[in-house]
Amino acid sequence: MHAVTRWLIRLHKWAALVIGLQVLAWVAGGVVMSAIPIERVRGEHNIAETTERLDLTGVRSPAEIAASAVIVPRTVELRPWLGRTVYEFGRDRGLPVLIDAVTGEVLSPIDEETAIAVARADYAGEAEIEAVTFFGEATWESRRDMPTWRIDFADGEGTRLYVSAATGEVVARRNDVWRVYDFFWMLHIMDYSERSNFNHPLLIAASLFALGMSLFGFILLFPWLARLLARRRPPP
Repeated sequence: MHAVTRWLIRLHKWAALVIGLQVLAWVAGGVVMSAIPIERVRGEHNIAETTERLDLTGVRSPAEIAASAVIVPRTVELRPWLGRTVYEFGRDRGLPVLIDAVTGEVLSPIDEETAIAVARADYAGEAEIEAVTFFGEATWESRRDMPTWRIDFADGEGTRLYVSAATGEVVARRNDVWRVYDFFWMLHIMDYSERSNFNHPLLIAASLFALGMSLFGFILLFPWLARLLARRRPPP
């Protein structure tokens, strides 16, 4: 019996060594994610209050606009955008299309100058623009499966706004605090590529392993307590 107990204790120590670093990452990630306000991570303090109102003057029907652009829309959204009233047509195939609801002018994909205007309108500060970069597909940071413009602001916070080339909207807001948060989120969910899936086999296996190790240690606590009490028991 003692040999089995010693073997179990030895096994538990090795298991603790294997899973210990991941448990440490879970705890550290929990501390970081609970300590940093999520509004700061999302950069909400740098979002400008919108003053745009929907102007229906001269707006043509979506069917007429879609026919003039020779598209078959799946969804239609009417909204204000940079002083215009526009339709955003979603399609079964391909990216959405942005069209002026009055003139019928196709506005997407937007160019660099327009992307800067969108970012400027969205950003509440007065910082200068540091860089503008175009991405034809999703990046590890944007995680948006669409062409985007990244607008970098020199505001000391590392603010980066990703503007969709198709819809002309800000689709992601990033900053230095977000990058710290995202790093610990990656460690926390053990998704080292997409950093978004917390139902994958590696995390489930590690969680079960950690749970088993904890239960194992709890069970081994009883023999240790029994020996401790036996040593302290007065001799007959």
